[in-house]
Amino acid sequence: MAGQTKDAKARYTFLTVTPVPKLIVSLSIPTMVSMLVTGIYNSADTFFVGRISTQATAAVGLVFSVMALIQAFGFFCGQGSGTYLSRMLGAGDIQHAREMCATGFAVSLIIGVVIAAAGNLFAVPIAYALGSTETTLKDTLAYMRIILMGAPFMTGQFVLNNQLRYQGSAIYSMTGLLVGAALNIVLDPLLILYFKLGVMGAAIATVSGQAISFLVLLRGSRKGGNIRPEAGNVRINGYYIRQLINGGIPSLFRQGLAAVATLMLNHSAGHYGGDAAIAGMSVVTRALMLISSALIGFGQGYQPVASFNYGADKKGRVREGFFFCLKYGTAFLVLGAGFCIAFAPQIVAFFRDDPEVVRIGTTALRAQALALPLLAATILTNMLLQSIGQGKKASVTSAARSGIFFIPLIWILPRVFGLWGVEITQAAADVLSAALAIPIAASELRKMK
Repeated sequence: MAGQTKDAKARYTFLTVTPVPKLIVSLSIPTMVSMLVTGIYNSADTFFVGRISTQATAAVGLVFSVMALIQAFGFFCGQGSGTYLSRMLGAGDIQHAREMCATGFAVSLIIGVVIAAAGNLFAVPIAYALGSTETTLKDTLAYMRIILMGAPFMTGQFVLNNQLRYQGSAIYSMTGLLVGAALNIVLDPLLILYFKLGVMGAAIATVSGQAISFLVLLRGSRKGGNIRPEAGNVRINGYYIRQLINGGIPSLFRQGLAAVATLMLNHSAGHYGGDAAIAGMSVVTRALMLISSALIGFGQGYQPVASFNYGADKKGRVREGFFFCLKYGTAFLVLGAGFCIAFAPQIVAFFRDDPEVVRIGTTALRAQALALPLLAATILTNMLLQSIGQGKKASVTSAARSGIFFIPLIWILPRVFGLWGVEITQAAADVLSAALAIPIAASELRKMK
């Protein structure tokens, strides 16, 4: 603790002395609000584009995998730098925390610029690789080109958001996301419906919201005594890159494989059910994202508690926090699953009132809802492992849901059961992912007794 500033000492006391349930709730409320609002504005494009056509809805669903890939690199840099930064603050090593903060931010901007340039250069082959057909190609390209231009803002904002969270400044991270989300929600109907810009309007609204979030988060990083990115602290060398990889690769696997999974899902849905199936599965993905976003926000309130206290050698608090989150996270998902099963047709129709889209989406939503409560164990295990620096194990658990299990299943189940196989693949992958995660979590938690 020697040499720490007054703000750093106050943060240390807050994160290591406050009762764990109270601490997690105080940190998770802003992150849950952030994730829910982010989920709402991610779904806003689908809702307003759904007023245009089934093809436009399908196009937005196709480009979702590109957005997931951009987010994957943002989370890679944000979680990689944030977990290390938090552990260093817990150990009282301020200089290493500052250098990782700046390095993670710089790397994210470089990656974002590369994605924007390369993506627009190869936009047409990418669109076909995503599963675009002749009927959806025009809308897919119009939406994707603009989304790609916002890649640096997207990667940068995820880094700033995670770094603020891991320092215990969840209010600042929430504010940045809320401002951008509000702007997107306002611009969507204005640009899509009033100015008749269609999917281009949806993309412009999304990128505008991300740019504003980026600027607000950058400003927030300079308040409250937070460690903030400074050019003089950038150290792109082997040591910091290894730390980024160790802490961030689980997020890259999780988000990156989610992009691959979405791509494969769209191909299978298109093959067995056409544009209506792609639109239906897209709606289900966005609807369930709202529920899982609340759980992820709750877990994100736990992550700084886990990483900071692990660095401060207070492992009993890490265990207590995990079981607290698992208990209430599972209960919440049980309620969410019941709602989805009971009102599945109405939920799908809210986004796209096409009888075939509703039929396909209803079956998929109910199937996925049955396995939804298991998601708490899978996600919280991954967050625990990532926060305490167990990069390899975290990579395995993060790759399970959208990669290790989903990819083989999306090849096998549709070939056996047709369209129904497409609709149940995610549920089957969730069951297997939980079966993998629970023993790994139990093993790590036993070590902390």
